[in-house]
Amino acid sequence: MGFYTALLVACFLFITGSMLGWCTEVVFRRFVSAKKWINPGFLTGPYLPIYGFGITGLFALSFLPIHTGMPWLDAFLVIVIMGATMVLIEYLAGLIFIKGMKIKLWDYSNRWGNIQGIICPLFSLIWTLVAAFYYFVINVYVIGAVVWFVENIEFSFIVGLFLGIFLVDVWHSLNIMTRNCSIL
Repeated sequence: MGFYTALLVACFLFITGSMLGWCTEVVFRRFVSAKKWINPGFLTGPYLPIYGFGITGLFALSFLPIHTGMPWLDAFLVIVIMGATMVLIEYLAGLIFIKGMKIKLWDYSNRWGNIQGIICPLFSLIWTLVAAFYYFVINVYVIGAVVWFVENIEFSFIVGLFLGIFLVDVWHSLNIMTRNCSIL
């Protein structure tokens, strides 16, 4: 796969993950945590970039060339690396929002073993279980979607359109946030 095709695939996965993650969070917050409909992110549109980065990372890590001679150990090591990567993505996103933007989108302060309220052992385990589920169940479908996308590259126009709308939304949301912060 060439560089530009790989870049388009990464953008395609980012879009898909961002939108599916947003849908998941909306449903989770409605029926499990907040018990009401809430836009879970700081952007206006229906996407959460943290999930886009997550699915893109999981996809890339699923191809790690780990060959210990024991397939179960290979899978275990890939899943541990995937889980650690998901926790790292969550931690970096939390730092960016809390330190850089003065926004706290989630708070694990009341959870045992938390670090700065951004990550905690419970959700680290959950992310690792999500990584295992991805590796054993979802990855084959993601690979199929990527193959379809590469074979139908004319849909890259939609990827470009989405990224353009996404960047306008980021600019718009940052402007709103900056305006609101200057009022306080």
